[in-house]
Amino acid sequence: MQNWRDAAQRNLWLADAMLLMVAIIWGSSYAVAKQALWFYPVLGFLAIRFGLTFVLLVPQLRGDGRRAIRPGLPLGLVMLCIFLCETWGVMLTTASNAAFLISLCVVFTPFVEWAMLRQRPSNLLFAACLMSLAGVWLLTGGMAISLNLGDGLMIVAAVLRAILVCLTRRLTADREVPPLALTAVQSGVVAAGCLVLGLSLPGGLPALPQSPAFWAAALYLVGFATLFALYVQNLALGRTSATRVSLLMGSEPLFGALIAGLWLEERLTLTQWSGGLLIVVATLGTLRFGRAMAPTVGESRAQTAHPGASVN
Repeated sequence: MQNWRDAAQRNLWLADAMLLMVAIIWGSSYAVAKQALWFYPVLGFLAIRFGLTFVLLVPQLRGDGRRAIRPGLPLGLVMLCIFLCETWGVMLTTASNAAFLISLCVVFTPFVEWAMLRQRPSNLLFAACLMSLAGVWLLTGGMAISLNLGDGLMIVAAVLRAILVCLTRRLTADREVPPLALTAVQSGVVAAGCLVLGLSLPGGLPALPQSPAFWAAALYLVGFATLFALYVQNLALGRTSATRVSLLMGSEPLFGALIAGLWLEERLTLTQWSGGLLIVVATLGTLRFGRAMAPTVGESRAQTAHPGASVN
């Protein structure tokens, strides 16, 4: 019996460590994406990133994976809108702001469920929403508020992520849709949509970038922030509780801000740090006490293929 308990404890700690690693990877993805955008425009970057993801996951569409095609097409269109907002948002704001603001999707989700599924959030969720709004106010300047276009796009992306999670639940309810197959379809839609949009612009897309830094960033987002992260999340959910997963993944915005500071030399003021921490606390409160438990940032990213990162 004691050996069994020891083994269970080791599995729990291993799952926690792996989830924390994913939180760090997703946190880093904002800075990685911002760096990639130095070398190639948004539409081309997304077409490459999700095209590679689709190619790697296309074998998942065999057999039962075909069930993902019908729900995956409309969900992929929503995801296309999300990543366009997120990627342009990351380009136009700081990576640290992007990391904090996208986490608002966890707070928005219960309210989208209320609108779509008629499930009223608890009073604690209303309090969490007010706390998040206060956090956004502080993060974007406090008394001298200066919500720029990039910040606004990240907030729109957070709302769209909440919509995508609820729509995913609706379209996949009572259907055994393999998650990797669903990610494959969504990735294909995003890649195709960005390619069509990019080629339709005057001058089209530029030649493929030659910089090793760009390709390293793209492969990192595909390999680690998408495929590895999805595998770890699915593995961890079989070894630990959803609440524990939520709490660990809720640390992603903090890692995003820290890595942006170390890598891109972005600096947050004390007021901005206070705002970011309020958003994180509100997010964790939503995950812990929400009546209709909102998905974690990680869960929403997985269901949106998160590929990594939102733009990440």
